[in-house]
Amino acid sequence: MTDFPIPHNTSSPFYTTRWTRVCLAKSNTDEGRKALADLCAAYYEPVVAYLRSALGNADAARETSHAFFLEMLGGGIFHHAERERGRFRSYLLGAVKHYVSHQREASQRYKRGGGTIAVSLNDDEVAEVADLRQLSPDLEFDRQWAMTVIARSTEALRMQCEAEGRGEFFAAMKGVLHGHASHGEQTKLAAECGMTFDAFRMAVSRLRKRLRDCVKAEVAGTLDDPSAVQEEMESLFAALGK
Repeated sequence: MTDFPIPHNTSSPFYTTRWTRVCLAKSNTDEGRKALADLCAAYYEPVVAYLRSALGNADAARETSHAFFLEMLGGGIFHHAERERGRFRSYLLGAVKHYVSHQREASQRYKRGGGTIAVSLNDDEVAEVADLRQLSPDLEFDRQWAMTVIARSTEALRMQCEAEGRGEFFAAMKGVLHGHASHGEQTKLAAECGMTFDAFRMAVSRLRKRLRDCVKAEVAGTLDDPSAVQEEMESLFAALGK
Protein backbone atom coordinates (compact mmCIF):
# COMPACT_ATOMS: atom_id res chain seq x y z
CA MET A 1 0.00 0.00 0.00
CA THR A 2 1.16 3.51 -0.77
CA ASP A 3 1.53 5.77 2.22
CA PHE A 4 0.18 9.31 2.46
CA PRO A 5 2.28 12.38 3.34
CA ILE A 6 2.70 13.18 7.02
CA PRO A 7 1.36 16.62 7.99
CA HIS A 8 4.11 19.24 8.30
CA ASN A 9 2.43 20.92 11.27
CA THR A 10 3.41 18.60 14.08
CA SER A 11 4.02 21.21 16.76
CA SER A 12 0.76 20.41 18.56
CA PRO A 13 -0.99 17.03 18.84
CA PHE A 14 -4.41 18.59 19.40
CA TYR A 15 -5.63 19.16 15.86
CA THR A 16 -8.80 17.62 14.40
CA THR A 17 -7.56 14.08 14.04
CA ARG A 18 -7.84 11.72 11.13
CA TRP A 19 -9.67 9.16 13.27
CA THR A 20 -12.12 11.78 14.51
CA ARG A 21 -12.92 12.70 10.89
CA VAL A 22 -13.52 9.04 10.07
CA CYS A 23 -15.85 8.60 13.06
CA LEU A 24 -17.80 11.77 12.32
CA ALA A 25 -18.15 10.97 8.63
CA LYS A 26 -18.82 7.25 9.18
CA SER A 27 -16.59 6.80 6.09
CA ASN A 28 -19.55 7.72 3.84
CA THR A 29 -18.11 11.04 2.65
CA ASP A 30 -15.04 11.84 0.58
CA GLU A 31 -13.39 13.31 3.69
CA GLY A 32 -14.17 10.24 5.76
CA ARG A 33 -12.98 7.84 3.06
CA LYS A 34 -9.76 9.81 2.57
CA ALA A 35 -9.08 9.88 6.32
CA LEU A 36 -9.74 6.15 6.61
CA ALA A 37 -7.53 5.37 3.60
CA ASP A 38 -4.80 7.54 5.15
CA LEU A 39 -4.90 5.60 8.41
CA CYS A 40 -5.11 2.21 6.70
CA ALA A 41 -2.10 3.02 4.51
CA ALA A 42 -0.12 4.22 7.51
CA TYR A 43 -0.95 1.23 9.69
CA TYR A 44 -0.90 -1.59 7.18
CA GLU A 45 2.14 -3.33 8.70
CA PRO A 46 0.64 -3.95 12.18
CA VAL A 47 -2.16 -5.93 10.51
CA VAL A 48 0.40 -7.94 8.55
CA ALA A 49 2.32 -8.61 11.77
CA TYR A 50 -0.84 -9.81 13.51
CA LEU A 51 -1.81 -12.11 10.64
CA ARG A 52 1.72 -13.43 10.19
CA SER A 53 1.69 -14.48 13.84
CA ALA A 54 -1.87 -15.81 13.74
CA LEU A 55 -1.55 -17.69 10.44
CA GLY A 56 2.12 -18.64 10.59
CA ASN A 57 2.58 -17.92 6.89
CA ALA A 58 4.02 -14.66 5.56
CA ASP A 59 2.49 -15.00 2.10
CA ALA A 60 -0.96 -15.81 3.51
CA ALA A 61 -0.62 -12.86 5.89
CA ARG A 62 0.05 -10.44 3.01
CA GLU A 63 -2.76 -11.84 0.89
CA THR A 64 -5.23 -11.75 3.77
CA SER A 65 -4.13 -8.21 4.67
CA HIS A 66 -4.83 -7.00 1.14
CA ALA A 67 -8.25 -8.65 1.17
CA PHE A 68 -9.01 -7.21 4.61
CA PHE A 69 -8.13 -3.64 3.65
CA LEU A 70 -9.99 -3.86 0.35
CA GLU A 71 -13.14 -4.86 2.22
CA MET A 72 -12.53 -2.28 4.93
CA LEU A 73 -12.02 0.58 2.49
CA GLY A 74 -15.05 -0.60 0.55
CA GLY A 75 -17.19 -0.10 3.65
CA GLY A 76 -17.71 -3.78 4.36
CA ILE A 77 -16.04 -3.79 7.79
CA PHE A 78 -16.20 -0.27 9.17
CA HIS A 79 -19.72 -0.55 10.54
CA HIS A 80 -19.24 -4.05 11.99
CA ALA A 81 -16.41 -3.38 14.44
CA GLU A 82 -17.11 -1.15 17.41
CA ARG A 83 -14.89 1.79 18.23
CA GLU A 84 -13.02 0.84 21.40
CA ARG A 85 -12.14 3.71 23.75
CA GLY A 86 -11.77 6.08 20.79
CA ARG A 87 -8.55 4.48 19.51
CA PHE A 88 -7.99 3.55 15.88
CA ARG A 89 -5.45 0.98 17.11
CA SER A 90 -8.14 -0.86 19.09
CA TYR A 91 -10.66 -0.54 16.28
CA LEU A 92 -8.24 -1.89 13.67
CA LEU A 93 -7.25 -4.88 15.80
CA GLY A 94 -10.91 -5.64 16.51
CA ALA A 95 -11.76 -5.33 12.83
CA VAL A 96 -9.04 -7.72 11.68
CA LYS A 97 -10.07 -10.24 14.35
CA HIS A 98 -13.67 -9.95 13.14
CA TYR A 99 -12.47 -10.51 9.58
CA VAL A 100 -10.38 -13.57 10.46
CA SER A 101 -13.28 -15.04 12.44
CA HIS A 102 -15.61 -14.51 9.48
CA GLN A 103 -13.09 -16.12 7.12
CA ARG A 104 -12.68 -19.08 9.45
CA GLU A 105 -16.45 -19.57 9.51
CA ALA A 106 -16.48 -19.37 5.72
CA SER A 107 -13.71 -21.97 5.61
CA GLN A 108 -15.78 -24.34 7.71
CA ARG A 109 -18.77 -23.82 5.41
CA TYR A 110 -16.54 -24.56 2.43
CA LYS A 111 -15.50 -27.86 4.01
CA ARG A 112 -19.18 -28.73 4.22
CA GLY A 113 -19.61 -28.02 0.53
CA GLY A 114 -20.64 -24.37 0.33
CA GLY A 115 -18.85 -21.22 -0.81
CA THR A 116 -15.16 -20.54 -1.44
CA ILE A 117 -12.31 -18.98 0.51
CA ALA A 118 -9.01 -17.52 -0.66
CA VAL A 119 -6.75 -18.47 2.26
CA SER A 120 -6.42 -21.37 4.65
CA LEU A 121 -7.33 -20.72 8.27
CA ASN A 122 -7.20 -24.28 9.49
CA ASP A 123 -7.46 -24.35 13.29
CA ASP A 124 -4.88 -27.16 13.59
CA GLU A 125 -2.35 -25.18 11.53
CA VAL A 126 -2.86 -22.08 13.66
CA ALA A 127 -2.51 -24.09 16.88
CA GLU A 128 0.75 -25.60 15.64
CA VAL A 129 2.17 -22.15 14.89
CA ALA A 130 1.09 -20.86 18.31
CA ASP A 131 3.52 -23.27 20.00
CA LEU A 132 6.46 -21.78 18.08
CA ARG A 133 5.98 -18.04 18.15
CA GLN A 134 7.49 -15.84 20.86
CA LEU A 135 4.75 -13.22 21.08
CA SER A 136 1.00 -13.54 20.78
CA PRO A 137 -0.63 -12.06 17.65
CA ASP A 138 -2.01 -9.19 19.77
CA LEU A 139 1.44 -8.33 21.10
CA GLU A 140 2.96 -8.59 17.62
CA PHE A 141 0.30 -6.14 16.42
CA ASP A 142 1.03 -3.66 19.24
CA ARG A 143 4.80 -3.92 18.79
CA GLN A 144 4.58 -3.28 15.05
CA TRP A 145 2.12 -0.47 15.70
CA ALA A 146 4.64 1.19 18.02
CA MET A 147 7.46 0.73 15.51
CA THR A 148 5.27 2.29 12.80
CA VAL A 149 4.49 5.30 15.00
CA ILE A 150 8.20 5.85 15.66
CA ALA A 151 9.10 5.45 11.98
CA ARG A 152 6.42 7.91 10.84
CA SER A 153 7.38 10.39 13.54
CA THR A 154 11.04 10.18 12.58
CA GLU A 155 10.10 10.79 8.96
CA ALA A 156 8.02 13.82 9.99
CA LEU A 157 11.03 15.25 11.84
CA ARG A 158 13.29 14.58 8.86
CA MET A 159 10.89 16.51 6.62
CA GLN A 160 10.88 19.42 9.07
CA CYS A 161 14.68 19.51 9.23
CA GLU A 162 15.02 19.35 5.45
CA ALA A 163 12.55 22.24 5.10
CA GLU A 164 14.82 24.21 7.46
CA GLY A 165 17.91 23.35 5.40
CA ARG A 166 19.21 21.02 8.11
CA GLY A 167 18.73 17.69 6.36
CA GLU A 168 22.39 16.68 6.62
CA PHE A 169 22.43 17.51 10.33
CA PHE A 170 19.36 15.33 10.90
CA ALA A 171 20.95 12.46 8.96
CA ALA A 172 24.04 12.72 11.16
CA MET A 173 21.93 12.80 14.32
CA LYS A 174 19.47 10.02 13.43
CA GLY A 175 21.45 7.23 15.06
CA VAL A 176 21.96 9.28 18.21
CA LEU A 177 18.22 10.06 18.40
CA HIS A 178 17.40 6.36 18.54
CA GLY A 179 20.19 5.51 20.98
CA HIS A 180 22.43 3.76 18.45
CA ALA A 181 25.58 5.82 18.99
CA SER A 182 28.18 5.30 21.71
CA HIS A 183 29.79 8.16 23.65
CA GLY A 184 32.86 7.90 21.44
CA GLU A 185 30.77 8.05 18.27
CA GLN A 186 28.91 11.09 19.62
CA THR A 187 32.22 12.84 20.38
CA LYS A 188 33.33 12.17 16.79
CA LEU A 189 30.01 13.45 15.42
CA ALA A 190 30.31 16.63 17.48
CA ALA A 191 33.74 17.30 16.00
CA GLU A 192 32.50 16.57 12.47
CA CYS A 193 29.66 19.07 13.01
CA GLY A 194 32.11 21.68 14.28
CA MET A 195 30.48 21.72 17.73
CA THR A 196 31.71 21.35 21.28
CA PHE A 197 30.43 18.23 22.97
CA ASP A 198 28.19 20.29 25.29
CA ALA A 199 26.66 22.13 22.31
CA PHE A 200 26.21 18.80 20.54
CA ARG A 201 24.39 17.32 23.54
CA MET A 202 22.12 20.37 23.68
CA ALA A 203 21.33 20.02 19.98
CA VAL A 204 20.50 16.34 20.45
CA SER A 205 18.27 17.17 23.42
CA ARG A 206 16.34 19.72 21.35
CA LEU A 207 15.99 17.28 18.47
CA ARG A 208 14.72 14.58 20.81
CA LYS A 209 12.10 16.97 22.16
CA ARG A 210 10.97 17.70 18.62
CA LEU A 211 10.82 13.98 17.89
CA ARG A 212 8.65 13.47 20.96
CA ASP A 213 6.35 16.24 19.71
CA CYS A 214 6.13 14.42 16.37
CA VAL A 215 5.26 11.19 18.18
CA LYS A 216 2.52 13.00 20.12
CA ALA A 217 1.11 14.40 16.90
CA GLU A 218 1.16 11.01 15.19
CA VAL A 219 -0.48 9.30 18.16
CA ALA A 220 -3.10 12.05 18.44
CA GLY A 221 -4.10 11.43 14.83
CA THR A 222 -5.25 7.92 15.79
CA LEU A 223 -7.40 9.04 18.74
CA ASP A 224 -10.66 10.94 19.08
CA ASP A 225 -9.86 12.17 22.61
CA PRO A 226 -6.79 14.44 22.97
CA SER A 227 -6.63 13.70 26.71
CA ALA A 228 -5.75 10.06 25.90
CA VAL A 229 -2.49 10.91 24.10
CA GLN A 230 -0.20 10.38 27.10
CA GLU A 231 -1.82 7.07 28.02
CA GLU A 232 -1.52 5.86 24.43
CA MET A 233 2.13 6.89 24.30
CA GLU A 234 2.81 4.91 27.47
CA SER A 235 1.18 1.88 25.86
CA LEU A 236 3.31 2.44 22.77
CA PHE A 237 6.62 2.50 24.66
CA ALA A 238 5.54 -0.50 26.73
CA ALA A 239 4.93 -2.44 23.50
CA LEU A 240 8.43 -1.57 22.26
CA GLY A 241 9.83 -3.17 25.41
CA LYS A 242 8.18 -6.54 24.75
